[in-house]
Amino acid sequence: MNTLTDITRATAAAPARSRERRQSVQAADTVVAVLKGLASLGGGASLTALATYLEENPAKVHRYLVSLIDGGLVTQNANTQQYTLGLETMLIGLAAIRQADPIRISEPALIRLREQLGITSFIAVMGNKGPTIVRMEEPSLPVTVNVRVGSVLSFLWSATGRVFLGMHDEPAVRTLARQEYDLLCKAQKLPASFDDLVSQMHEEISTSHCIRVSDTNLKGISAVAAPVFNYAGQLTAVLTALGASGGFDTSLTGPIAVTVREQARQISQQLGNSKLPVGK
Repeated sequence: MNTLTDITRATAAAPARSRERRQSVQAADTVVAVLKGLASLGGGASLTALATYLEENPAKVHRYLVSLIDGGLVTQNANTQQYTLGLETMLIGLAAIRQADPIRISEPALIRLREQLGITSFIAVMGNKGPTIVRMEEPSLPVTVNVRVGSVLSFLWSATGRVFLGMHDEPAVRTLARQEYDLLCKAQKLPASFDDLVSQMHEEISTSHCIRVSDTNLKGISAVAAPVFNYAGQLTAVLTALGASGGFDTSLTGPIAVTVREQARQISQQLGNSKLPVGK
């Protein structure tokens, strides 16, 4: 008898628990929406502006803001009455930034390039000697090239190096690139001044969102490279695909350039950069 009663009570309570779960999920969704809304509005906004942005009732949004203030995730300016992201939110963001490792995040992109297009691809970062390959993926029948993980690439002749040349404005990086330029000038006449080359590379990346080369760094090898930016909009790595020039399409609208740019955009997005347009 007691067992039947317990079953009856449990059955009657099930809909109530289900409603509570749905309400909890909806509440969590609203909290997330409020925090994302504040972030999208520059980190701070009035109640009216936030409610309008979220297309929610101001009274409802206010209730959640009060709870978020209690938790330290949001603060309210006593003078302007605007709500801003609080200390706890900033600490969460900093923890996420510390985990944003471009090498780790780029691994799936390198594998996709290998599997979808059957090409060699790698991610490079700026080392103390220049652009350095730190992660590489090759297809089952790789193109024979003398670059491997740890290889330092040319600023002037490689697609990877040209991205760094055009987008990295750190004095130490420019000094390394200038040293390479000066050495080459002693051996051969270069077609442009160093400053003109930097401007050309910057213009090409700004316009095409990638750099393309054929038979410059390695004879018979072509490459497409695209910049990867961090949350602050700074160049943090370069994603590059390469292959034998005869069968490697470097056109801007070809599958290689389109895919490399898109994968670089996705890596940048995972690093906290949301300013790059889709498909660029």
